[in-house]
Amino acid sequence: MSAFLPILCFLGVGLLVIFAASIRIVQEYERGVIFRLGRVTNPKGPGLFFIIPIVDRMVKVDLRTITLDVPSQEAITSDNVTVKVNAVVYFRVVDPVAAVVQIEDYRRATWQIGQTSLRNVIGQSMLDSLLQDRETINETLQHIIDEATEPWGVKVSIVEIKDVELNSQMVRAMARQAEAERERRAKVIHAQGELQASEHLAQAAKRMNEEPGSMTLRYLQTLMEIGVEQNTTTIFPVPIDMFSAFIKQKIEPTTKSD
Repeated sequence: MSAFLPILCFLGVGLLVIFAASIRIVQEYERGVIFRLGRVTNPKGPGLFFIIPIVDRMVKVDLRTITLDVPSQEAITSDNVTVKVNAVVYFRVVDPVAAVVQIEDYRRATWQIGQTSLRNVIGQSMLDSLLQDRETINETLQHIIDEATEPWGVKVSIVEIKDVELNSQMVRAMARQAEAERERRAKVIHAQGELQASEHLAQAAKRMNEEPGSMTLRYLQTLMEIGVEQNTTTIFPVPIDMFSAFIKQKIEPTTKSD
């Protein structure tokens, strides 16, 4: 009996090792892709399950949304402006089996696709649209990257352009352009104000011409405004209409004598 004791202990330890090696625990946000003798089976998880040691091999796949930073890419826009643009890509695995079987490293592959797609889209865009209409460019990028990663079981949900860097010469040129635009708007607004003021003055002159008493009231109001100031010299404005009668009398005798 004592001769079989070491063998029993060895077998017991071996069984414990095999049992421990067969236990697998997968988190709620993970799935386990099982390869049995090289052939893939249905993914397992979440929770506790068993595999056959040596026969089965498990690869864990994270199903959570992954944030991937696309480094700054130098590109030339369609209007021949050199810019540096970086972006961020949000994606997640929707098919664990395809993410393991169809691609060696789906994270690195998505990162590479993001870089090349960013350069291509920037090269087809105008600088103004890149600065003002980023939402459309983001949607275009998301569609291109998602279409490329779909066979890998990867779903790209959001692509956002973060920063757009311009060289110093282009920044100064844009500043001069913005200043010229502001001056143009100021001149247009000033001209519109002058036009409106002239229209109102013309209407006021027409109204005062229709009402002779209004000119007298305006004349008296002007005298009161002058009288408020402490001036040593006072100038009395006299409307030219008051001299029209004298001018008419002077012209008529000359015409009769002829």
